[in-house]
Amino acid sequence: MAVSRADVSDVPIDDEVESIWTRLTKRFGQRRESAVHHSLWWHIAHWFGHGRWIGILVLLALGVLRGVDPLPVEALRNRTFDVYQQIQPRPFPEPMQTLIVDLDEESLSELGQWPWPRNLVAQMLANLMNMGAAVVGFDILFSEKDRMSPGEFAASSPLLDKETREKLSKLTSNDVIFANVLKQSRAVLGQSGYHELVTGATQRKFKKAPFAHKGPDPRPFIPTLASMIRPVEELERATQGVGMITVYSDSDGVVRRVPMMVEVANSVFPALSLEMLRVGLGNRPFLAVSNQDGVQEVILTKQFRIPTDRNGNTWVYFTAVDREKRYVSAKDVISGAIDKERVAGKFVLIGTSAMGLKDIRNTPIDPALPGVEVHANILETILTKTYLRRPGDSLGKEISIALVAGILMIIFVPLIGAGLTLGLVVVIVGGLIGYSWLQFTDNHTLFDITYPGLSTMLLYSLLTYTSYAETAKERKQVKGAFGQYLSPALLEQLADDPDRLQLGGEMKEMTIMFSDIRGFTTISEQFKEDPQGLTKLINQFLTPMTDMIMQRKGTIDKYMGDCIMAFWNAPMEDEDHAKHACDSALAMFTALEGINDDIRRDAEEEGRKFFPLNVGIGVNSGDVVVGNMGSDQRFDYSVLGDAVNLSARLEGQSKNYGVGIVVGGDTVRLVPDDFAFIELDLIAVKGKVEAVRIFTLLGADEVVGDPDYQAFQAKHIELIDSYRGQDWTRAKDLAKECRAIETYGLGALYDLYDERLDEYIADPPPSDWDGVYVATSK
Repeated sequence: MAVSRADVSDVPIDDEVESIWTRLTKRFGQRRESAVHHSLWWHIAHWFGHGRWIGILVLLALGVLRGVDPLPVEALRNRTFDVYQQIQPRPFPEPMQTLIVDLDEESLSELGQWPWPRNLVAQMLANLMNMGAAVVGFDILFSEKDRMSPGEFAASSPLLDKETREKLSKLTSNDVIFANVLKQSRAVLGQSGYHELVTGATQRKFKKAPFAHKGPDPRPFIPTLASMIRPVEELERATQGVGMITVYSDSDGVVRRVPMMVEVANSVFPALSLEMLRVGLGNRPFLAVSNQDGVQEVILTKQFRIPTDRNGNTWVYFTAVDREKRYVSAKDVISGAIDKERVAGKFVLIGTSAMGLKDIRNTPIDPALPGVEVHANILETILTKTYLRRPGDSLGKEISIALVAGILMIIFVPLIGAGLTLGLVVVIVGGLIGYSWLQFTDNHTLFDITYPGLSTMLLYSLLTYTSYAETAKERKQVKGAFGQYLSPALLEQLADDPDRLQLGGEMKEMTIMFSDIRGFTTISEQFKEDPQGLTKLINQFLTPMTDMIMQRKGTIDKYMGDCIMAFWNAPMEDEDHAKHACDSALAMFTALEGINDDIRRDAEEEGRKFFPLNVGIGVNSGDVVVGNMGSDQRFDYSVLGDAVNLSARLEGQSKNYGVGIVVGGDTVRLVPDDFAFIELDLIAVKGKVEAVRIFTLLGADEVVGDPDYQAFQAKHIELIDSYRGQDWTRAKDLAKECRAIETYGLGALYDLYDERLDEYIADPPPSDWDGVYVATSK
């Protein structure tokens, strides 16, 4: 029966029992707390995996980027708004409320180049007033006196006689004629502002429209100009109003907004369109409404409340380009050739579409729109109250939507995958497009979809890529694990061609290597009580040795304890398989030096005796069968054949001959000049009748070209020839000479030959002896 702590609360227990109970409950509580803590952190770490940290950082960076609003972000947003206007421009009002009198190419051709005499301009204005124009605005500067006035002309013509000059000077000037017509007309002249001081800018007392403001002074927010080019004084005094014809483009060169007012010399001046409306409404003052965020609107009357951005700019909602509806030719106005109904009651703007007069603007609907048409469009936007609005809270809404959509991407892309989340992206982006479009068409409100839409797609793409990269990393890890047994080339082939995972093989010439640690039994005795230490030692050996083989196109067939079996020329074709096998053998001995250094350091740290590792390597080439071998349930990619068996036997003979590498004659035949080989013997290995020539490998190119090696090789060849020719005494002398000049550690080899020669001197072989040594051990 289980007894709880509460069940025994009244039972006397001694201090020791109480102490044990306390320790147990405390330890259990710590473990449970630790488990909960670990579980919590595991879930947190797991949730923030799959690139979510990156997604959160990118999302925050996108929020900062939108707040900074660099030019590319602004330009993309504005281009989107342009597309809206291109798809659905503002419809023409019925009836038309504005008209443009165009100083077009035909008028210039018929009436002469600009500037025309101002008596001709006065006639044009008088005709418009007589036709019933509501207000006439000039998108033209009259900043200099008319040089075609009789007096001005006389003064500038030295060839005229005195009498003619006096008569001309007494005639009324064109500026006076134009001023007299201005006094009797509802007309507004244009003036232009500049950010820098301009030579010729008039500094006389300004003629200003009545202005007031409600709320903080708007002048810190509206555009500030350093100087203005104004009409000549006589004309400015005569006109009912003067408006700014200056139009500024955005950073990408497109005109989208017009400043309703600007500041010059601490005075506020209205735009041409606003001044025309003010004059048309009986010279009413205009009122700027502002708060701490900037200008909110400009008011003329209760019916005309013009919304602006914080800098006093109003978005222009353009109509499609239609010259027939909007334009009349200046020559037809002057000649009276147009119907009065075209003019009556309209706000008339006088400007030019002639390319030579350089008043062409890039706008959302047309890259080459006459500047005067920009003023006409802003006038109609105000008159029809079809304002484009960009509310002050737009930025906050757009950032909030981007954050919500981004968080959804961060949650769902790793959770349900890129495929299903793509549907969510389509819904979000499609919803944003639909909402933004409806806001434009129904409310004429400009809601930016580019920032929340593109940030959503960017996060989706980033998280999808991150998930893909993690999946690829996992696949790489899996391939890396299998790569310990199969070469990367084989893994790639198997991935590309799964049909290779079938039983069967092919016959081809290959090079096979066996490598084994010498005296491993003695070494392993040290680790009888530490099998993990032995495993670490084996891994310290096998890992770099495997690298040396695989880096030279080798395939690891298998590991057999401390033995490595490898082959070349399969599964990938390798014409230099013998060369790569020999290179690998030499590289393995070079790597062995570093391995022994590591093992020595570990032995010193662990206080045990250091036994250096030494290896024997057998290399042989020949025709073998290679392929997937085994059963239907399990098979390996391996090799079979006599050349394989011989390679294993050669590795065993390395110990008998006292060398590190034993190479078969068929391998030497394939690379006769690439390496320094010394013939060891003509031997019939155990289990074989046929004798083979075997060699040891001393080095590569640097050894082959060494004169000392060449001299030693010649002496050694002479020794072998004497030995097989049964000239035992001469062979003994040559062995002694070879021992004296060799520097490759072949002393054990010459000990072996000395022993044989002594035996043959004492008991010579038969006269038909063929020089073959029959091995009695593997």
